[in-house]
Amino acid sequence: MYIQYTMDQLTLPMDLEEDIPQNHLVRIVNTAVNRLDNSVFDAAYPGGGRDSYHPKMLTKVIIYAYTQRIYSSRQIAKAVRENIMFMWIAGRQRPDFRTINRFRSERMKAVLETVFTAVLQFLAEENYVQLEHYFVDGTKIEANANRYTFVWGKAVVKHKAKL
Repeated sequence: MYIQYTMDQLTLPMDLEEDIPQNHLVRIVNTAVNRLDNSVFDAAYPGGGRDSYHPKMLTKVIIYAYTQRIYSSRQIAKAVRENIMFMWIAGRQRPDFRTINRFRSERMKAVLETVFTAVLQFLAEENYVQLEHYFVDGTKIEANANRYTFVWGKAVVKHKAKL
C-alpha cells in the first residue's frame, strides 16, 4: 500500500548527478568555470597554512548563487547545505559564510571582473546569451523615504469623499 520509508536506515551517499537535468543552469555554470585557467586564481593564494577550498568550487557556488538571486553569504552557505544543486556544484563540501565572504571580498576582489567576463564570453560563444542589446544601468535617483509619505487606505476614502 505504501512505498517503503525508513529514515534510520544506513545507506551509501546519494549520487546527486542523476537528480540534475542535463541542460540545467548549474551544469552550464560548472562548464563555464571549469574552462577558466587555474593561473587566474594562483595569485590570490600565496600558500602556507591550512589547505583552502578550491577557488573554482567557490567561484561556481558564487556565480550560481547570483543567478538564483542569492547574494548574502549566509544564504549561500545555507543553500550549500540544503539545496541539491548547490550540493552538487560544491562537490558536497560545505564552506561557511565567512569563507564565502572572505573569498569574494578579499581573495578574489582583483580578479572577479576577469572571471565574470570569461563566464559571459563562454555563454555568448555557446549561444546561451546574445550580447546584441546589453545595457548597464547606473542611474542614481534620490529617494523620498520620509516615513510620513505613505497613505492609508481609509484616509484615501475619507479625502475622496470630501472632494
